[in-house]
Amino acid sequence: DKVPQAIRDEGTIVIATDASYAPNEFFDEDGKTIIGTDADLAKAIGKTLGLEVELKNATFDSIIPGLASGKFDIALSSFTDTKEREQTVDMVTYLTAGTGFYTTAKNPTDVETVADLCGKKVAVQKGTVQQEDVEAQNKKCDTPINIQVFTQQTDVDLALTSGKAQVAMADSPVAQYAVKQSEGQLKSTGKDYDSAPYGVAVSKKSGMTEAVQAAVQELMDNGTYTAILDKWGLASGAIDESKINDGVE
Repeated sequence: DKVPQAIRDEGTIVIATDASYAPNEFFDEDGKTIIGTDADLAKAIGKTLGLEVELKNATFDSIIPGLASGKFDIALSSFTDTKEREQTVDMVTYLTAGTGFYTTAKNPTDVETVADLCGKKVAVQKGTVQQEDVEAQNKKCDTPINIQVFTQQTDVDLALTSGKAQVAMADSPVAQYAVKQSEGQLKSTGKDYDSAPYGVAVSKKSGMTEAVQAAVQELMDNGTYTAILDKWGLASGAIDESKINDGVE
């Protein structure tokens, strides 16, 4: 009942995601099918609302502008819910995650905190909170950080394994997954920091915010949410209540 009539009549919602951020969103072995935590949640939200879901791959930094312009209805793409993003889109919280550091096992670079990045070669994905954090820290460094910014997280990992970068950063579940999948090539370093909520980004023009929040809460209440997180190893980031625009500064 919370779904706007125009979208009910259409019967489909367009959901954007950047399929380079495993295990949250990434391509299956066929190179076409988008899978992962957010992909499963997107489909479950659609089913709960009685709508078909059209998952569209998009570069991370293009998604919020795409929501603002009406190109997408909502997005599940590991967006940290921040007050800055809430100025452009509505955010419906569904998970918590921090930031993790990782490096190569063969030539490890010890990093405990963001302050330890001064003078190092650091790879991050464009448009992420990690890029913001590194750029903010760089202003405080006596020896500058060599900041390497990539469109996709897979390119961040490649920069690390190829020796172009010494340290990579990502949301903690993504950093942990990259290390796990690397078959010993990568290792975690330091401690995760700045745990914050993830938000489903919703176009303010769509009128879908309350519907999405109700759907997410329903998934939490009926056990579907827990099953999805368990499947992808993200149970530690579970929350009990979904909120609208409850982000961090």
